[in-house]
Amino acid sequence: MPTKTASPERPIYKRVLLKLSGQALAGATQNALNPDAIGHIVREILSVRDLGIEIAIVVGGGNIFRGNVSKEWHIERAEADNMGMLATVINGIMLRAALTGSSDHEVRVMSALHTPEVAEPFIRLRADRHLTKGSIVVLTAGIGQPYLTTDYASVQRAIELRCDAVLAAKNGVSGVFNADPKQDPDAKLYRSIGLGDAIRQQLAFMDLPALVMARDHSKPIHVFDFDAPGVMRRICLGEEAGTYLAKGAKTKIYEPDEG
Repeated sequence: MPTKTASPERPIYKRVLLKLSGQALAGATQNALNPDAIGHIVREILSVRDLGIEIAIVVGGGNIFRGNVSKEWHIERAEADNMGMLATVINGIMLRAALTGSSDHEVRVMSALHTPEVAEPFIRLRADRHLTKGSIVVLTAGIGQPYLTTDYASVQRAIELRCDAVLAAKNGVSGVFNADPKQDPDAKLYRSIGLGDAIRQQLAFMDLPALVMARDHSKPIHVFDFDAPGVMRRICLGEEAGTYLAKGAKTKIYEPDEG
């Protein structure tokens, strides 16, 4: 875990990047956008921003369209990924509307694709300036290239924007396990694990290229259950929750009564 000392009013991070799946906007329903799920997202984001933490958000588009269904749809992967990137823009606009309607914070949507009528182009220094001024920055369209997921985009943007950590939100998953808990009842939840160890074990919670980039640039990642209210805020205040991954982190397992 990070070595900084935290208190109830003193967060351990100054700037974080939240990796949010498109499915988080749909919740447990079959609808692409669910008001209750979006309300939960807004509350969790604002709970972190109200600590004074600068926050950027990379949002996925899987609630609308997933690029990896290209074979099923008999279309080229590049075309499917382009549609998936556009889906993230829709989600970004939705988040901006919901966040703006619930707070006085300025919210900027930036896109790696050219969509000037609805989102600013992603320019690293401009995004950095927005964050420094206190705006919430929603980053859409991945990095604007096919064949790359929003996992990869979240780590790259975190590095570009000098974020202290990536907060990888999962829906209904407490963190990183040593096996699939749905198939193995004895699967154990990691309290912490080194990024190199996670790569060697091929733990399937994020894309391998994203983990390699995080390791090579010493960017820590917190993996946690976003459905649990307040967990992201607790992480930013230095509490242990979910799984902490960092270059050189020691492997620790939660005890059965802790997981």
